[in-house]
Parts: sequence; structure tokens; C-alpha cells
Amino acid sequence: MEESYKDKLIAKYQPQLKSFILKRVNNKEDAEDILQDVLYQFFKTINQASSPIEQISVWLFRVARNDIINHGIKHREEELPSIQDEDGTDEILEDFSDTLFNEDGASSPEDEYLRSLIWSELDHALSELPPEQREIYELTEVEGIPMKEIAQTIKVPINTLLSRKHYAVLHLRKRLKNLYDEITGYP
Repeated sequence: MEESYKDKLIAKYQPQLKSFILKRVNNKEDAEDILQDVLYQFFKTINQASSPIEQISVWLFRVARNDIINHGIKHREEELPSIQDEDGTDEILEDFSDTLFNEDGASSPEDEYLRSLIWSELDHALSELPPEQREIYELTEVEGIPMKEIAQTIKVPINTLLSRKHYAVLHLRKRLKNLYDEITGYP
């Protein structure tokens, strides 16, 4: 992509993005960091993408919003919380969580293969979700961001977010059940 086009895009969107970010973070330095990260991601994407970004402003503001949410959050590895079935258990998510996050540190080649298989299936199942459901699931379960903080940042009612996550979990539970049955030998 030619440089003058990139310069035009920066000139067009940077002031709006900066204003958007400044309204949502505590200080100017953080806003500058987030803005630079958004622009970096944008240029990296347009240079590598085989198909162009159709709605540039929507893409930029979504990335900015996600970066704002992620900014300042201490990254920590958490187990996937258990959402219980009718019988009070959720073996699928608990077992997969134990395998994915391998807290005891021991790892055999079989464990590594199983872990990569589960991550792959989880990623594929997540890609089948509507964008709003996938986003809330990843923000809460993968990034560890509290639901209340997400609701405040993106200005969506917490009940709407809880509903989206609920449907995401139902889909993932259904999609991953076959893999779980194959791995554990249950019919």
C-alpha cells in the first residue's frame, strides 16, 4: 500500500481516535500508547490482509475499544469458571480448563498434543459464534476482565453481556462435547 494513502488515513482517523481514547483513559500518556498500538495493528493488518478492511472506522474504533478495555488490566492466568449443568457439574469445561492451563507444570508429549487439539477446537468453536458473543467470552474468560468493567467501558447493559456470554457457553459446551467424549471414551 502506498505511503500517501496511509498518511491520508492517519490524517483522517487519528484525531477522532485520540479524542475517543482520551475520554476513556486516565492520562494522556496511556492514550498515546493505546493510539500507537491501534495504528500499529491497523497498518500490520492492511499490509498482511488478503482482503481489504471494508469499514475502516468501525474496525479502528473496535480495536481502540478493546485496547482500552485491556489497558491496565493485570494479565493473569485463570481457570475457566464452571457454569453448571442441570445436575450441578460441568465436567467438560472443568476438564478442558485443567488440560489447557496445566497448573502442575508437568507435561508429556501426549499432554502437549491434547492441549493443542483442545485449543484448536476451542478456537474453531469460538469462530462460529456471533461477534458479540465471541467478544464477551474472550474478554471475560481469556483476558480475565470483569463483566462490570466491560459493561461500563463499552456502555452495554451487564444483563445483555451476561446473556451473550450464556449463549456462547451453551454453544461451546455443545460443540466441545464430542471432543470431550472422544478423549474420555464416554459415548
